[in-house]
Amino acid sequence: MSDLSDEILLCILHHVPASDLLLNVSNVCHKLQTLCRDKTLLTHVSLSEEYLADDLLVQRLLKQLANHVQSLSLNGCYWLSGSTLDYVARCTAVTHLDITGCRLTSLRLSRLLSSLCFLTSLAFDVTAGFNSAQLSSEAVGTLSRLSELRQTLLTPSYGVVPCCAQLRKLMLQFDISDVTREGVGVCCQLMVGQSSVPHYQQLEEFTARLAPGEVNQTLLLLYLAVFSVHVPKRLRVFLVSIPGPNPAHWPAGPSLAQSLGQHGDLEALQLPRSWLDPLSLKRALEGNSPKHLSFSRCPALWPQVFQSLLEGGVRDATQLSSLNLSGINQVLYSECRSVEDHLVPGTISRLAVSCSKIKHLNLMHTHYHHEHSSELGGETHLCGSLAKFRQLRSLTLPACALSDGLNTHHTSVNNTSPSPLFLGLKKGPRLGFQNYKPGSDPSLSGDSTSGLAQLLASCSLLETLEIIGPGFVSALPRLEPCSRVSVEPRGMCAWARGVGDAHLASLEALPRLHRLTLAGLPGVLRGTGLIQLTRQCKDLKVLSLANMGSLKIMNYFPALLDTIKQCTQLQELRLEQPYLNANASFFEALSSCSHLQRLCLISRSGTFDASATETFMERCLQVVMCHMFMGGTLVGCRTLQKALLDRFSNERAALSVVIYPLQHEDLPSVIRDIPLTLLDRITLFQSHVAQPPHLSPL
Repeated sequence: MSDLSDEILLCILHHVPASDLLLNVSNVCHKLQTLCRDKTLLTHVSLSEEYLADDLLVQRLLKQLANHVQSLSLNGCYWLSGSTLDYVARCTAVTHLDITGCRLTSLRLSRLLSSLCFLTSLAFDVTAGFNSAQLSSEAVGTLSRLSELRQTLLTPSYGVVPCCAQLRKLMLQFDISDVTREGVGVCCQLMVGQSSVPHYQQLEEFTARLAPGEVNQTLLLLYLAVFSVHVPKRLRVFLVSIPGPNPAHWPAGPSLAQSLGQHGDLEALQLPRSWLDPLSLKRALEGNSPKHLSFSRCPALWPQVFQSLLEGGVRDATQLSSLNLSGINQVLYSECRSVEDHLVPGTISRLAVSCSKIKHLNLMHTHYHHEHSSELGGETHLCGSLAKFRQLRSLTLPACALSDGLNTHHTSVNNTSPSPLFLGLKKGPRLGFQNYKPGSDPSLSGDSTSGLAQLLASCSLLETLEIIGPGFVSALPRLEPCSRVSVEPRGMCAWARGVGDAHLASLEALPRLHRLTLAGLPGVLRGTGLIQLTRQCKDLKVLSLANMGSLKIMNYFPALLDTIKQCTQLQELRLEQPYLNANASFFEALSSCSHLQRLCLISRSGTFDASATETFMERCLQVVMCHMFMGGTLVGCRTLQKALLDRFSNERAALSVVIYPLQHEDLPSVIRDIPLTLLDRITLFQSHVAQPPHLSPL
């Protein structure tokens, strides 16, 4: 290795974490010691996923980085003590600092800011007890020079925004509960009396992502109050994501949209559906070349969106790289769904031609029902139209979009509706898998996948794929708890029921697949498609499976074990099924995933083997997150949680273990204690495709 040139060695060392570079690799020889201190390796340092780095190691590392690092990220380092953050003050050359999720008080933030006089970008959490009056004059001076700020608000506050007169980018995440742990309602009225309010004179980008709750929406409107009077002239990015079907109304929305369209430099736009009408949207997009657009749950804007993108309503549609149309044609299942509510392959084909550089596309909560007949435009299947997006890297589809038509076998089985009288007397099928043989599932050859094959043949660069069936709602939701009121019953879409193991097996044609989500697919009978898929997709790192097949019997459990054994590169696994038996066989298979870091199991009536869980944690040394929301007693869950923490916390500084009964009344408060980094990453089910820049789940 020492015979390689310095240039090649530097390219190799770029893939090595900073802690290994300075504390291990640099000790090998003089040549590597010199290269490990090259400024190209130490200018930008991220410790966000250095889960095994404890306080002492990070302190040693920060001492050596002091004279080199300019961009430092401790995002999500929830396990580090507050005193370790004091060492960041030694890195006086830092211009970009991200300490989101770290333990930070107002006084500690003041000391940091006083030392980092070159700081231009800051990201941190505003927690309970934060008081901007405790910031020193030097700290306020540093804030006055910031051009970028990201605040995660865990309590009602303006944070440090009033101190930042030169802000060009403001990114906000609102995560405030409507009630305290004591059951007292949280109120935002105290903020109105603050004398210093944000003015945003230089603002170019504004993004806000909200968790559910009235307090978060009220607080957002206070942040936006200035926009009702004056819209910054340079504003070119405006992204606001509010969960639920009924976001709070903001009268200034249409005038803001019109202002955004006047200068011709709009880059990204997302507004809640109640803030925007078709005419305002048309004016906002005219003469612009946006890169990111999101119209999630905005059915009233559906015609105008396609008219603007297809008929010259934007200056250059080829600049668009990310498009979120989740639920854009969604109607309540109780209403009459007509053909006009479905995605039209011909329209999607035109969209692919106009917006040829789209890399991220989200079509969740939409519908497409293929009828085995060609359209007038010559398109035969929606997947054939999607195949024209040849640069796609991430894609979210409704399950029915994969179907080639109604499957008579699935239809006859699932449409049988016995009398309610007999439902109460019907004997449940026995659990047993004696006849299971890998690769012997006849369903792999019984369902037509010709439509899906067109998509996979042309979009081989896909790295993230999400297939979500209609009616799926996680038992542990957070960002969209209100979606239950508008979700159709599971299995109501006959086309989605026809998506089964053959379709999953077809996904083996995606060699670059890194992230896969499969949720709400009742047509998956035995899961043999998963085995064939993972046999070819060797680099799969993130796998999320939820409510596959029958909800009463987990028929694909044997296939799941074989699937897990083949995922040798897996780092994250999220598994949700009402009757999951996390027994010794399950954890034995999971022990094959030597790179696994994060595990989340959700099962309303599930069971777990405590000793097998402990053995698994002993074998998989990199696991730092073990979240299990299952059945069982509170005592049993707490006993296992305590045993895992007592045994492994000392050697795994970042270890997060949460084991709790899913139906326990105290579960919301337990979830509130989980670090946001872990919640957004895997514990809570949510789409990761075509989300707003800067605020997408980590």
